[in-house]
Amino acid sequence: MDLFRVLNLDELSHGLAGLSMFPYFDTAHYTVSVMALREQPGALEVARRSPFACWFSSMLYCFGGGILSGLMMAEAPIAPLSNSINILMASVIWYLVFYCPQDMVYSCTALFPVRLVLTGMKEVTRTWKVLGGVAEAHSKYKDGLLVMIAIGWAKGAGGGLISNFEQLVRGVWKPETNELLKMTYPTKITLIGAVLFALQQTQYLAIQKHHLMLLYTVFTVVNKTSMMLTGSSSSPFAPIESVVHRTFFAGPSPSFTSETKTSVVKKGTGESLNRAAVPETSKAPGSSSKTAAHNRGKGSPKKAKVQSESTETESCKKSD
Repeated sequence: MDLFRVLNLDELSHGLAGLSMFPYFDTAHYTVSVMALREQPGALEVARRSPFACWFSSMLYCFGGGILSGLMMAEAPIAPLSNSINILMASVIWYLVFYCPQDMVYSCTALFPVRLVLTGMKEVTRTWKVLGGVAEAHSKYKDGLLVMIAIGWAKGAGGGLISNFEQLVRGVWKPETNELLKMTYPTKITLIGAVLFALQQTQYLAIQKHHLMLLYTVFTVVNKTSMMLTGSSSSPFAPIESVVHRTFFAGPSPSFTSETKTSVVKKGTGESLNRAAVPETSKAPGSSSKTAAHNRGKGSPKKAKVQSESTETESCKKSD
């Protein structure tokens, strides 16, 4: 793009594209991920009760994207754990964050300036994870745009997407925290990146890869750091999401549905009351005569008995 050349950003984008994530950026990613696990409710109790469960949860936080994308690509899910150096580095960070004497490592990394830098470095690794997932899917499915998006999304935000499984490892079951039900900011920004890199990979987006890497990385780092500086937890995409949701996915309002149901119920109740209030005079003409005859039929045995008794009395008087 000519704009990058005018602003002298072409060399910067090439330098960023050739930047290695190991060891500094990977270390920042592992540190922030393990700190996020430690800050989960009940994580410290699990660390004291079952160190292995805590370690396994930490590995899911650190390598969840590679595990999930491997499952989706029908590959061995333990392939991300085959890199002994990365596993050793993540394990050392896990131990220091949870079990360091006097809690020195966590206390130092939890300082706001240190955490701000580590979080920004972690956002840089997100670009490489998403791009790696998209490129891996493109190597097998040349025209599979949705496959590229799915694999890039899984590789960049796998730790959040498999959070329910990770919670089960710690003995926690909270299905309402499913990322598909209520996406967090990292999941949303990773999905946007997967869409952009997939469109660029299939040449639907006219931009060079290293330029897109620079734009996406700067956007994610600036966004995340500004959210931390302002203390805001709301997504910057919230206004756009609300407009899109109200326009395309709102459906009938609950108040309108409840009013419709109430009117139907009232209408049915009124019809039943009208049926119950029909006057007796509206019955069939022959029904009254039949009722009277029936009543007369019921009273005839008593009258016959009285007549027989009077006849017998009269006969006795005559005989006397």
